[in-house]
Amino acid sequence: MSFHDDESSDVGPSGQSRLESFLFSCELSSKVPFYTFQGDEEEDLEHFLELRTVCLGNGAKEESNVVEVTAMNHQGKTISVPVANLHIKCLPMVSLGEFELKAPVTIRLKAGTGPVSVSGLHLIATQVEDSNLSEEEEEEEEEEEEELPAIKPAKKKQKQ
Repeated sequence: MSFHDDESSDVGPSGQSRLESFLFSCELSSKVPFYTFQGDEEEDLEHFLELRTVCLGNGAKEESNVVEVTAMNHQGKTISVPVANLHIKCLPMVSLGEFELKAPVTIRLKAGTGPVSVSGLHLIATQVEDSNLSEEEEEEEEEEEEELPAIKPAKKKQKQ
């Protein structure tokens, strides 16, 4: 599943960014208590994890299941924050909205045995240089220019 953001935002005087989106999911349990999300090491790509839902899976016991996220804050320090405390009887699912974190991110089942499913989007931001327009984009721009009618100068009225 891929999503291309047509509305590019400026990232500097010479380029724009393009955003691609892919479905993300992982399952945490007592057997697999954590998952670490990391992006590729390519220079011009930035990877983000946008968490949407945390949900108890089939077979969850009557216990608290605490899910914790570990990522970097704005100062570059690693911090851990609990994002959900799920219980099968009163709160089996939590919607996190658009909780966006820059990679690397570790999601951990801090308490409970699960299973807990975590889902969201894997976002990839790519910086695109203006001079590196694809052939398709260049052809589209040329077609748009050709479709515009020529502007004719207005006729002058003669004085009598």
